[in-house]
Amino acid sequence: MASPKITPFKIGVPEAAIQRLKEKLAAASFTDETLFTDSWDYGAPLSDVKRLAERWRDGFDWRAQEAKLNEVPQFTTKVDVDGFGELNIHFVYKKSSRRGAIPLLFCHGWPGSFYEVLKILPLLTEPEDPEAPAFDVVAPSLPNFGFSDGVSKKGFSISQYAETLHKVMLNLGYDKYVTQGGDWGYIITRLIGAQYPSHCLASHVNFVRVTEAPKFTNAPLLYLRHALAPYTALERAGRDRSAWFLTEGTGYNLEQSTRPSTVGFALADSPVALLAWVYEKLHDWTDGPYPWQDDEVLTWLSIYAFSTAGPAASVRIYYEAKHAGVEQTQKGFEYVPGVKLGVSIFPKDVLVPPLKWAEGLGPLVFGRMHERGGHFAAHERPETLVADLREMFGRKGGAGDVAKVFRAKL
Repeated sequence: MASPKITPFKIGVPEAAIQRLKEKLAAASFTDETLFTDSWDYGAPLSDVKRLAERWRDGFDWRAQEAKLNEVPQFTTKVDVDGFGELNIHFVYKKSSRRGAIPLLFCHGWPGSFYEVLKILPLLTEPEDPEAPAFDVVAPSLPNFGFSDGVSKKGFSISQYAETLHKVMLNLGYDKYVTQGGDWGYIITRLIGAQYPSHCLASHVNFVRVTEAPKFTNAPLLYLRHALAPYTALERAGRDRSAWFLTEGTGYNLEQSTRPSTVGFALADSPVALLAWVYEKLHDWTDGPYPWQDDEVLTWLSIYAFSTAGPAASVRIYYEAKHAGVEQTQKGFEYVPGVKLGVSIFPKDVLVPPLKWAEGLGPLVFGRMHERGGHFAAHERPETLVADLREMFGRKGGAGDVAKVFRAKL
């Protein structure tokens, strides 16, 4: 049987697509000014959106950003997803120069992309400390995102995303590997562990979707610790942050998980709508004031605007996760035995549960609550996230024995 084909890839957005974007921006209409149109309480501020739209139209150089992105090694490979046929999957792939490096699958979420891996890529693959673990990093664009194929058949849920990424790793020759994820990457990588436990040896997540305290009927010891042990100031602040998000920040989720096609028309037709919809999250979900640079935001947005399936496709994951394969997806929210778990919690994430709540998710070998950082940890706090991974997979770390598996293959 022939080995799966791995094809080198360079981003090359057609000039016509760039000009069409600029024409739409030139014809854009904006809301009227009021006394509150620049208040974040109401959503993305008018002045910010106008400034970014103008820059996107007249000053932003996509070709320069495209060239920078193409400095990172990228590839595509075809995978056959059960019941959905063949998909062409795009991914960043950087091998370490060290022998015996740990294969690490990095999984983004929404409104992220492979762009989030770029800052941690050199830190993971080529650590300066000879004692620190090194990684071979694979960062796919999820189906419906970036430069991967879109899915035209309904019902492509979390199990299928997990299957897709698992098969990318197999195509690369990695029969065993570890994972890292946040946002949708949290549940996708958790489900990889549940579905393929002999392949996925450990998972690290920087997002924990636990919104309720442990119950005595499910985890009596964990419940007693919750009930009797006082929470730290950091944990109390985290619970306040979670309460804010669940009260004030979930409107996008309700729309995308019930009527993704409706909002999809706005995202597909209007770059200003896409800008406002995503920029709000970049602001609200980071530890502010995070110093977002305009071209940084516009590169992030352009990956969506120029994506293979179009920006509307990206929000369908919310609908499918709620309506298809729900029973299978639920396994990723439950205790996953046999797959070592590491957790990093950042205070300005959207859900910030106490660290001890994560003990109900699997054999927890690493856990830390940080004092700074938000939802996009790999982009916002790259050194911090990498330090956690190095500690978890270091020789004395809770998953240090995982590294031995790959060193033993030398």
